[in-house]
Amino acid sequence: MPDSLVSVVMPVYNAASTLRKSIDSVLAQTHAGFELLAVDDGSSDGSLRILDEYAARDPRVHALRMPSNGGVAAARNHALDAARGNYIAFLDSDDGWHPHKLARQLAAMRAQSAKVSYTAYDRVGEDGTLLSHVRPPAAVTYADMLKSNRIGNLTGMYDRTLGEVRFQRVGHEDYVFWLDRVKRAGRAVCVDPGESLAWYLVREGSVSSNKFKAARWQWHIYRRIERLGLPSSIGYMVHYAINALRKRA
Repeated sequence: MPDSLVSVVMPVYNAASTLRKSIDSVLAQTHAGFELLAVDDGSSDGSLRILDEYAARDPRVHALRMPSNGGVAAARNHALDAARGNYIAFLDSDDGWHPHKLARQLAAMRAQSAKVSYTAYDRVGEDGTLLSHVRPPAAVTYADMLKSNRIGNLTGMYDRTLGEVRFQRVGHEDYVFWLDRVKRAGRAVCVDPGESLAWYLVREGSVSSNKFKAARWQWHIYRRIERLGLPSSIGYMVHYAINALRKRA
C-alpha cells in the first residue's frame, strides 16, 4: 500500500442529481493515489446504480451499501471500516473539490509535519452562484476549535497514525469528529487560507437552521462529550455565540 494513499469517504443518500459531479471532482484529482469509498445509505432514486457504474469503470471507486438507512454517521463509519489508505478525507455527494486539492493538502502536511489539515472553500447556491468564501485561519489548536469549528468537513484530512475514531450520532457530528482529531494531533494547518480548494452546495432552505437547537448541541458537546468544567464551558459558549453572530453579519 503506497504511503500516500488517501481514502475518500463519501456517504450517499438519494443524491442522483448531484452525485456524478461530486465523483468526477474526485476522479479529476492530480494526486491519483486514492480510493473512493462511496456508501449508499438506502437510496431509492438510482444513486446505487450510478455508484455501480463508476465502480465498473474505475477500480479506485468502491460502491458500498448499508443494509438499511442508518444516517450519515453510520455510513461514514462503514466507509472508515473499509478504508485502506494512510490518510482519510471526506466529501459529501453534493459537494466537490478542485483538481489540486489532495496534492496540495498532502504537500502542506508533509512540509509542516502536520497530522491534520484543511482548506478554504466556497459556498455555492443550487444555480451555481457563489454565495461566499469561507477563509479559515492558517492553523488551529484544540482550544481554538472549542471556540468555533474551523474545519469544513469536505476539506478536512488526517493522517491515520493518529489512531481510529468513529462518528457519533449527535448534533454537530462533524465538529465532534474534528475536535478529536485536532486534540490528538495538537494542531491542524490550512493549506492556503486565501485559496478555495472545494465547494459546498447550499440547498434552498438549509440556511434557516434552528439556532437554539444548535446552541443546545454545542453545550452538550462541551459538557457531555468533551467533559469540560462549568466555567470553561461557559467561557467557550460565549466565544461560540460571538463567532455565530459574526458569521451572520
